[in-house]
Amino acid sequence: MLWIKALHIVFVASWFAGLFYLPRIFVNLAMVAPGSVAERDRLVLMARKLLRFTTLLAVPAVALGLWLWLGYGIGWGPGNGWMHAKLAVVVLVIGYHHACAVLLRKLIAGSSRKSHVWFRWFNEAPVLMLLVAVVLVVVKPF
Repeated sequence: MLWIKALHIVFVASWFAGLFYLPRIFVNLAMVAPGSVAERDRLVLMARKLLRFTTLLAVPAVALGLWLWLGYGIGWGPGNGWMHAKLAVVVLVIGYHHACAVLLRKLIAGSSRKSHVWFRWFNEAPVLMLLVAVVLVVVKPF
């Protein structure tokens, strides 16, 4: 079980690293001056590759978490309300990941009306979600 837990932590940390940086690329894309085709193309390439890589990291992170939960029973039984809250955070993180994919498609198509300031605020969400998830798992407040 400790190997599964260790791998889960590594994949979650790697997944979040991608979720921390991808919206930062969105900030830069939103700030590209009209006519800066090379800069825009380079940022789009970076964002596409990072989204693809981050998605590949998310799959084992979620699978290993499910293995710990369903296979080893972590979070089952009375006094494990923290697990329900953590699962809600996981659903939010998956939704955020999906939102990043949608936003990237809009940025590529030129149909995004979001400002670089909006993307800066959007970039803070994974930090808060990670903080909540870690507190829930370590402190187990309920």
